[in-house]
Amino acid sequence: MARFINPFTDVGFKLIFGQAINKDLLMDFLNSLFEGEKRITDITFLDKEMLGFSVEDRSCIYDIYCTNEDGEHFIVEMQNRGHVNFRERALFYLSQAIVRQGEKGVGWLFDLKAVYGIFFMNFRLGGLGDKLRTDVLLADRDTHQIFTDKMRYVFLQLPSFQKDETSCETDFERWIYILKNMDTLQRMPFKLRKAVFQRLEDIVDIASLSKEDRIKYDESIKTYRDNLVTEAYALQKGRTEGRAEGFLEANRRNARAMKAKGLPMELIAEITGLSAQEINDLDGK
Repeated sequence: MARFINPFTDVGFKLIFGQAINKDLLMDFLNSLFEGEKRITDITFLDKEMLGFSVEDRSCIYDIYCTNEDGEHFIVEMQNRGHVNFRERALFYLSQAIVRQGEKGVGWLFDLKAVYGIFFMNFRLGGLGDKLRTDVLLADRDTHQIFTDKMRYVFLQLPSFQKDETSCETDFERWIYILKNMDTLQRMPFKLRKAVFQRLEDIVDIASLSKEDRIKYDESIKTYRDNLVTEAYALQKGRTEGRAEGFLEANRRNARAMKAKGLPMELIAEITGLSAQEINDLDGK
């Protein structure tokens, strides 16, 4: 039986990173992610829903939306499976966070704060290869010099992380290891190395959840498992249909070849399993 919550569920992810009372966890992860670049000392959670320009516009709803002490914006999401136009969706989210900084009046001089999108992906996104982390910035195509640092995407492909506990060298890798394996762990690793992991253990222990959080989590894990089953069924169905279509096309090719050699219709039908009408229809294909 699992001891710790599954962070890939909506409730589990937000229990870890989406609570103001536990904001030190999100700060520690962000600092490990941007180690050597920035040091975050405080964050403020913002309304996760940013209304569109009009009633007809779609709202942007993120898993976690916050700013740091310098006013920089961070959008953090956990996605279990790919979506159509996933890249464009990420672009839309960050663009909205940029646009929302605009102020009315001639006094505002486009003093934008940086917006970061951190996307945990429990799948591989086509075109990113097999690496865990991909950082996307606006840069000159030829010189690769950064054009602006006001918009940055960090895509984290969790299936590409293959290190075991003893191989983790940085706090970032330790965070990824724990998140990827949390629901199978029976003890929290690295807590003797860093106090934040002891805090994490206290929060994610299923036995320590309040009655209200346990009800929400149980419902969330049920939804997560139902989605896995549905996805597995669709994948298996697709493979089965693909194999069936492959056999059918092979029989059609064989039937064409046998017709070209002048074999009798009855023999072709017996060998391929195609009907006489299907074999006759091959003439026009």
